Amino acid sequence: MPVALITGCSSGIGRALADAFKTAGYEVWASARKADDVAALNAAGFTAVQLDVNDGAALAQLGERISQEHGGLDVLINNAGYGAMGPLLDGGVPAMQRQFETNVFSIVGVTRALFPVLRRGKGLVVNIGSVSGVLVTPFAGAYCASKAAVHALTDALRMELAPFGIRVMEVQPGAIQSSFAKNAGHEAEQLINDQSPWFPLREGIRARAKASQDKPTPAAEFAADLLKAVQQSNPPRLIRIGNGSRALPLLAALLPKGLLESVLMRRFGLQRQL
Repeated sequence: MPVALITGCSSGIGRALADAFKTAGYEVWASARKADDVAALNAAGFTAVQLDVNDGAALAQLGERISQEHGGLDVLINNAGYGAMGPLLDGGVPAMQRQFETNVFSIVGVTRALFPVLRRGKGLVVNIGSVSGVLVTPFAGAYCASKAAVHALTDALRMELAPFGIRVMEVQPGAIQSSFAKNAGHEAEQLINDQSPWFPLREGIRARAKASQDKPTPAAEFAADLLKAVQQSNPPRLIRIGNGSRALPLLAALLPKGLLESVLMRRFGLQRQL
């Protein structure tokens, strides 16, 4: 039985992926941070792991456990992440650090910890990026930058892991039905206050936080499409799934930069002087 480890399985994309891979016959190791979520995953028949993807000691223990129980790992899906919303200067460096720690640094940490079992299993690493790493919007600068970084490190990992028989795939989802917008909205509300120079534009900030749920593709449909890609004999380097996942990068490639920025500024209320 093939073995898959998926991070960030409490809900949304992660849980849908866990369900899809389990149904397809994988033994799924599903991680989550909160004890209640781990209990729910255990009850659903997964090998549930309580894990903070930024905890190096916990990652080392997980790698050793998989090595002892299975020897190798067939699929690693680096899915854990969140969206920091709001003006870049309001959040400042601390917000950027938190965003990159979870969305970027954890990919390197998790993959490094599981490298020995991935090497023995000639496994596949799947990194969940975003079209937001290609089409950058206002009020999501930290998130967009983190996903652009995911794209770059995925390309580097693909080349560096190839000699060991480990393949690497990047996924750039569009709008996928999940709790992302709710969580992003909560993040944004922490920054929105009347001391911010952007307070008069707060509805634009809220609109950006909700944008990921604009006609979203069901998470189960996303998971089914990704499963098909993973099971190909030669998995693609890059796959885009979900509403807007193809159109938005195309706009970024074809529209003059100034025109694109004007469109986005109007969309999120930045066209007036403060």
